Amino acid sequence: MKIAIFGATGRVGSIFMQHALDEGYEVQALIRKGRDVTPHENLTIIRGDVTNIEDVNQTIDGCDAVFSGLNTDGTTTLSQSIAHIIEVMENKKIDRIVTIGTAGIVESRVEPGKLRYLSSESRQRVKFAAGEHEKVYRALAESGLDWTIICPTALVSEPRVGVYRYEKDYLPLDGRRISIYDTADLAFEALREHLFTHKRVGIAY
Repeated sequence: MKIAIFGATGRVGSIFMQHALDEGYEVQALIRKGRDVTPHENLTIIRGDVTNIEDVNQTIDGCDAVFSGLNTDGTTTLSQSIAHIIEVMENKKIDRIVTIGTAGIVESRVEPGKLRYLSSESRQRVKFAAGEHEKVYRALAESGLDWTIICPTALVSEPRVGVYRYEKDYLPLDGRRISIYDTADLAFEALREHLFTHKRVGIAY
């Protein structure tokens, strides 16, 4: 399998990419100028910008699946990029995509019909980032793609535990934190084993 990766230098994306390379997969990664990654014989680096559809097209070309670990960076990068990714994937007839979202976009347990970040469950005062992730979710849900969104609660840069809880479309009860390593592990398993089609998957300890 050849995987196109966006957000390969991010906290979760870099771990996911190392997984893929360690498992012998070929990777094409879009890397912004000024960012460095360790060379690998199975890694092809495309220098560019995810908001540029030509760079997205070049990154996805020849691949079998797509992974995105992009975050918002306080901008509309997520909503801009997902439109390009979906368009290119549909044009190239590539179906499978796994992305990293946020626990804010799973369903609320206390206010049915609302997403967590829009309900009383949310502790976030600033909702811009979750709103961008919701736009990604809505765009994927309206597409014809075979998508999965892994939705971690508060991400911590701690070693992997290897044991965690996950739930389709909800955050596990009382979930408070999750390592970037365990999040990447579940995302990689979802792509490799073709799990959780058309689902948001909350993950926490």
